[in-house]
Amino acid sequence: MATKLSSGGSAREYRPAMRRSGRRAGLLLSVAMLCTASLTPVQAQTYSFSDVQIEGNSRIDGGTILSYAGIARGEAVSAGALNDAYQRILASGQFETVELVPTGGTLVIRVTEYPTVNVVDFEGNARIKDEQLSSVVQTTARRVFSPQQVEADAAAIASAYAGGGRVAARVEPKVIRRDADTVDVVFEISEGRLSEIERLSFTGNRAFSDRRLREVLDTKQAGLLRIFVGSDTYAPDRIEADKVLLTDFYRSRGYVDFQVLGVASEFSRERDAFFLTYNVQEGQSFKFGQIRTVSEVEGLSPAEFERAVRVRSGATYSPNAVDNTISRMEAVATEKGLSFVRIEPRVTRNDRTRTLDIDFVVANGPRVFVERIDIEGNATTLDKVVRRQFKSVEGDPFNPREIREGASRIRALGFFSQAEVDTRPGSAQDRVIVDVNVTEQPTGSLSFGISYGVDTGVGLALSFSEENFLGRGQFFSATLNTTDSTGSSSITFVEPAFLDRDLAARFSAFYRISENDNSDYSMRLAGIEPSLEFPIAPNTRLNLGFKIGQEELYDIEQLNSSAILVAEEGKQDSFGLSYALSYDNRRTGLNLNGGVRLRFGQELYGLAGDVEALKTTAVATAETKVFNEEWTVRAEIEGGAYTALGGTQSRVTDRFFGSEMRGFESRGIGPRDLDVENEDPLGGNYYAVARFEAEFPLGIPEEYGITGGLFLDVGTVWGLDNTNGGLASGCVDLNGDGDCQVDDEAILRSAVGFSVFWTTPIGPLRFNFSRALAKEDYDLEQNFDLTVSTRF
Repeated sequence: MATKLSSGGSAREYRPAMRRSGRRAGLLLSVAMLCTASLTPVQAQTYSFSDVQIEGNSRIDGGTILSYAGIARGEAVSAGALNDAYQRILASGQFETVELVPTGGTLVIRVTEYPTVNVVDFEGNARIKDEQLSSVVQTTARRVFSPQQVEADAAAIASAYAGGGRVAARVEPKVIRRDADTVDVVFEISEGRLSEIERLSFTGNRAFSDRRLREVLDTKQAGLLRIFVGSDTYAPDRIEADKVLLTDFYRSRGYVDFQVLGVASEFSRERDAFFLTYNVQEGQSFKFGQIRTVSEVEGLSPAEFERAVRVRSGATYSPNAVDNTISRMEAVATEKGLSFVRIEPRVTRNDRTRTLDIDFVVANGPRVFVERIDIEGNATTLDKVVRRQFKSVEGDPFNPREIREGASRIRALGFFSQAEVDTRPGSAQDRVIVDVNVTEQPTGSLSFGISYGVDTGVGLALSFSEENFLGRGQFFSATLNTTDSTGSSSITFVEPAFLDRDLAARFSAFYRISENDNSDYSMRLAGIEPSLEFPIAPNTRLNLGFKIGQEELYDIEQLNSSAILVAEEGKQDSFGLSYALSYDNRRTGLNLNGGVRLRFGQELYGLAGDVEALKTTAVATAETKVFNEEWTVRAEIEGGAYTALGGTQSRVTDRFFGSEMRGFESRGIGPRDLDVENEDPLGGNYYAVARFEAEFPLGIPEEYGITGGLFLDVGTVWGLDNTNGGLASGCVDLNGDGDCQVDDEAILRSAVGFSVFWTTPIGPLRFNFSRALAKEDYDLEQNFDLTVSTRF
């Protein structure tokens, strides 16, 4: 806070003339020009000075001031020229007052220099810290005071607040004279309240509803939990980004003429909220017409590139589909060693049929090379982490499309709040320099959480994760979770570019314990799982690894538990090799509203340890949007098989339980020994579950983040190596079927239900209300389930 002191001990404020406009407060020091009567005669008059005297300057050299004036000794000077000299000296920004006084053959230039800034202080700021504001303003200590710069700084501070949603912020600069040569500059700030987006609406849209378009924008309407949501505040920069998102959304759906004609913003009377209206012009949706591949390279057949074309006539036009096709065709050229071949899409528009004919032309491109890649702004992240996102390196042929794709990969890392990639001419005509400017953002988190499940009750969670570990682009996480009956901990480390290649090295270790979790026995599992993962085709990756573990089954009630469990009690060590093949086209497929994810994996045990088995799992998931893209439908089929080898038998720690089937409790379905009192779940060697789900709006304003859903689950768990149940001491037929054999047949279960999804800043909430359609009498049904994850 500034203190007003003078040499006499009393406070004295330096108050130059001020002007204020709108949200910003400006400050302008007045100047005076005192001229003698002879300087403004009625008749035009000229002067000639044999001498020039400069008075009042202490820091600024007299020769410098004379150069500003531009008056030479002995030169005839008019009154207008003297006025021009005065304006030039004043415009230098170095002087508070300037006087030009002709005295005979001498011109006296009297100046009063601006003082030096002693300190720059900020008052009233709480949302933006002093350190951040200091980087915004240009006025700094030990520099010459400039009223114009102080005015600009006040406007810059107001703009910084407006960018954070506080458009009502006011900034008043105050200048306090310390002595004849120094002043303090204080920016008094009134931050104001956040200006929220009270309503987002659209005009001109016919193909998509306001609700659907609001989902596209980063900007959101203020909702029930507005105090936690930052995306519902008014930010001019975000509005511009939203225009781009809207344009990309429409054009990816064939609306090639789409435009955002304007955005009307209306400020509420209370000046605490905005009403935004996007005026759009959709145009017509176009489809792909005739698709051809043409070669303009002598001796190069287009047939070799046609296999890379995935777009089909009649499909809705999408720039992404064209770009993906070009990338695949250029990959074919690279495989053939054709470095300077480019694919040019030539579009012919047919307004009558509303189609776009595309000719993918294989042509010779310019022979331009990448001279170097310059990276700036990465204080923590190593250069190589950014550089490896480009497939091109210094000296490689320059491919503009590849550079754009590299820029997209840099942004997708999540390490930077901003990432700009530009090119400029290099040292020669055939050289290009790639400039990468990034702004880093926090990538780590330390969180303490509370979880709740109907089965598990209240649990605690502690986790640490860092996505850019030591600035090397590595991932590290450590977690600890406990509930009433379970506990788990794990450590995971991933090096995404092992040996500087597209090869991900992963190491994980885990420890899990389950004590009487819907059962009358306990399990303890521990293990380590190193693996390597790499691409083998577009959208397809292969994971290779091995697993070392120990499993223990304990705390079994001998007098009330199945003989199957009693025989399986104890510890066993395992060592297995594993592989997993995955395919995911959700980001690169032709369907922009969904995609397909597939995974198939196997684990082979028996090279060492006590376990000899082959474990197989598979999952297939598909998702898309329907009904004008307002409904999301999903389908997932999952299954697994555990096959014991070498004359061994599976244990309950190895078998499946179908825990992901809604409508039933964890370990609620599958084979049970009904001839013992505990009727503990035994699990099965096989399981299969099909899940179908639709998510849709409920008519509630979308800013509340609440949607509904319907689901149907069908599945079963079956198969045991040992079906001889009953007590270990002997068979007692409790269920009256005549023996103690456990029924391990594949009996289908099914359940339907209604879901309420609520997206909140403290985590996603899902309420499932379900009812079993097909079940066994001994199954454990669950009609309601709530899952919530909270982080502080």
